[in-house]
Amino acid sequence: MLSLEKRAPRLRPGWALLRVRLAGICNTDVEILRGYHQFRGTPGHEFVAEVAAVRGVSPAARRKWLGRRVCGEINVTCSAYGFRPCQFCRRGLKSHCARRTVLGIVAHDGAFAEHLALPLENLHLVPDNVDDEQAVFVEPLAAACEILEQLPARKFRVAAVLGDGKLAQLIARVLHTAIPRVVMYGKHEDKLALARPAGIATKKVRGDAGDLQRVRDNYPLLIEATGSPSGLAMAQQMTEPRGTLVLKSTFHGAAPVETWPIVVKEINVIGSRCGPFAKALALLRAGRIDPRPLITRRFPLAEAQAAIVYAERPGVMKVLLNVQSDKSQAPGREFRV
Repeated sequence: MLSLEKRAPRLRPGWALLRVRLAGICNTDVEILRGYHQFRGTPGHEFVAEVAAVRGVSPAARRKWLGRRVCGEINVTCSAYGFRPCQFCRRGLKSHCARRTVLGIVAHDGAFAEHLALPLENLHLVPDNVDDEQAVFVEPLAAACEILEQLPARKFRVAAVLGDGKLAQLIARVLHTAIPRVVMYGKHEDKLALARPAGIATKKVRGDAGDLQRVRDNYPLLIEATGSPSGLAMAQQMTEPRGTLVLKSTFHGAAPVETWPIVVKEINVIGSRCGPFAKALALLRAGRIDPRPLITRRFPLAEAQAAIVYAERPGVMKVLLNVQSDKSQAPGREFRV
């Protein structure tokens, strides 16, 4: 099922060849190995890279991009493939493009490789004062920032994040830039301890069905980011009447759910996915968020399979693939599923 192979991405006009420096392993990558989206190819969508080549662009664009460090948005849309804009692209909803491919997730080889290809319109320059270990977090940090785009966060005085994993940690930090008090609920004391230095209050739960009886706290804004099907019932209970519940978890399989709490409490439920890279980069550049304490370990690309297994261990946070660490290997290596 898993192998290391050689491949050279082919460039379309207006696209760039990227030499990956670091790639991050997230829960979606683990779910892909379990069958999420039936993906076949090279996974990985969190990365920082440098632009190695561009095709079909002006001399000014070549000067702007060649050799520069970048991160990249993962949805590749109609315009990048030369199609007429679909109904969603015409409405400015490019992350919902009807013809989109998604880097490392849907029909587009991803970042667990020495090279990948993306349109220039997807790329964002990394500021000089943001190092690689910060820049590799831009994609999930942007997903956290999407919540601030979807609702008027500053009207809330308190919010809760259900979950203590990698995305939950970033969400809590982003919310805390706009909301005075943010409380993280999780079942791992070592993970909760990572949140407290960032000004996040924490509460420990057991993570079992008994939490529905033990936890009686309610919040006007609650973010469900457990990555588990069981998190939704807890999230519904903890959202106060006419409160807002934001769903961030993605996983392979179905979630058992009763909808009556949504109806009876008149809960506003919002699905939330990809977000603004510019906002994420601005937070990193200004030093308002530093995700580096979330890094547990780095592996070379040649040990990608071991890295993914390690990333599933209890207590492990962000695992990185150091793609350029071994120059003795032949170029073009990638990890495929």
